[in-house]
Amino acid sequence: MLAGAALLSACQQPAIAASGEEAVATPAAVIRAKEEGGLKTAIFAGGCFWGVEGVFSHVKGVTSAVSGYHGGSKRDASYKRVTTGSTGHAEAVKVTYDPSVVRYDELLRIFFAVVADPTTLNRQGPDHGSQYRSALIPTSAEQARVAKAYIAQLGKAKLWDKPIVTKIEKQDTFYRAEAYHQDFMAKNPNHGYIRRWDRPKVEALKTLFPADYTATFRKN
Repeated sequence: MLAGAALLSACQQPAIAASGEEAVATPAAVIRAKEEGGLKTAIFAGGCFWGVEGVFSHVKGVTSAVSGYHGGSKRDASYKRVTTGSTGHAEAVKVTYDPSVVRYDELLRIFFAVVADPTTLNRQGPDHGSQYRSALIPTSAEQARVAKAYIAQLGKAKLWDKPIVTKIEKQDTFYRAEAYHQDFMAKNPNHGYIRRWDRPKVEALKTLFPADYTATFRKN
C-alpha cells in the first residue's frame, strides 16, 4: 500500500509547462541571525516536500528535516486531503539545525538559491496548487526579523525578472507527513521525479555552497 501511495503522489505531475527551477546565486544576508542556546527549528514550504527535505538533509549543521503539513487543521493533515489544494495546508519541512554551524539567514540563502522559485505563485516546477506555495514560517521573533529583512534585500537585488511572492506565514501546528514521505530522496534515489526535479537542487547546493554541503543524507 505504501508503494502504491507513493506512485499516486501528486509530486509526480507530468513535466510539462514547468517553470525553469534554475539555481540563483543569492547574496549573503546583510542582517545575520543572532541565535543562541542550542538547536533551533524553522519551517520552510517550497513545493513538493521531497526536494525541500532532500536539500536541507544535505546541509551541514542540520540535524533533521521532517516532511509535513502546515497552515490547515489536524483533520485535513493527510496527503490525500492536502493534495486537493483546498485545506490551507502547504507541504512543508521542519528543519532542526545547530546555529553554531549554520545560521537561519544561511538557511534562507540556500532556500532562495536552490530550493524554491520565489516568483511563482502556488506553483513549483510541475506542481500546481496552494499546497505548493513558497512560504517561510519563522518559529521565533528573531527568525521573523531576519526573514523579513532578507526578502526585502532580495527584492532590491532584482535577481529574478518577476517579483518575489514568497510570504512569511504565522507559525501554526506542524503535522508530520506519512512515513513513506520521510527521507524520500534517500529511499528512492532513482525515482523519476527525484531525478528530474530534486537531484539537480542538491547538485546546485553542492556547487553554490560547497562549505555548507555534506554528501551524507541526514535521515530523520
